[in-house]
Amino acid sequence: MKIQAFFAQVREFFFPRGCALCGETLTGREETLYGLCDPCREEFNLFAEADGMDYCDRCGRPLISEIDRCLPCREQGERLCERTAVIYPYSGKYRKLLGEYKFGGNITLGLFLAEKLKEAYTRLLAADSGGAMGIGAVQSSPLLVPVPPRPGKWRKTGWDQVEYLARLLKREGLPVYRCLKRLPSLSQKKLNREERLRNLRDRFVLTRPAPPAVILFDDVITTGATLEACAGALKNAGTEKVYAICLFYD
Repeated sequence: MKIQAFFAQVREFFFPRGCALCGETLTGREETLYGLCDPCREEFNLFAEADGMDYCDRCGRPLISEIDRCLPCREQGERLCERTAVIYPYSGKYRKLLGEYKFGGNITLGLFLAEKLKEAYTRLLAADSGGAMGIGAVQSSPLLVPVPPRPGKWRKTGWDQVEYLARLLKREGLPVYRCLKRLPSLSQKKLNREERLRNLRDRFVLTRPAPPAVILFDDVITTGATLEACAGALKNAGTEKVYAICLFYD
């Protein structure tokens, strides 16, 4: 981390980009390391802890008037992915943050986002210290499994934003386990949830043995179809419990 911080300061001195959100000049070790000024970084409290809101016990989205579970999750019934923790809404400053990282080439933000995933992972395990979610019932600790990119993405863009986060998390000592491969399918962008589920059916395959418990992670969750497809592949191969963490929810 010290070496990263040093090179981040050198980079910002010779090739200043400023804060990814407000554009202010970055000064100091942490600002240059994360690509965000201190005031902007302080606005990204994990899970909006100070807002006093309740969250759906299935998809993780904030509840408005419901209790325990949101209406869409009630209507959809049980899911293969048993619980999802989401962090930020995919709107406003949060959407801009992901855009700068994913499309703007500001990979410095990856370290900040990876730390948020790490915090979410720790929190998810802590919430299950009594076995309430079933993670404790599995003999081995859950492994972090990144959602794989679409075929050809590496050739087209030169990188994958989730895989880069996986590398950072593994560097931090987290149990990252790459075991999924995505087969060709139609673009998901203009499909509804049912169409997305059909489009991704059998489109994920395992490349390594299935672990007993996993926590999938991805950047954005919209309908949850991708997570469900991944969970289906894992459970068909023998995984007992599948959970997920997503940085942004749409």
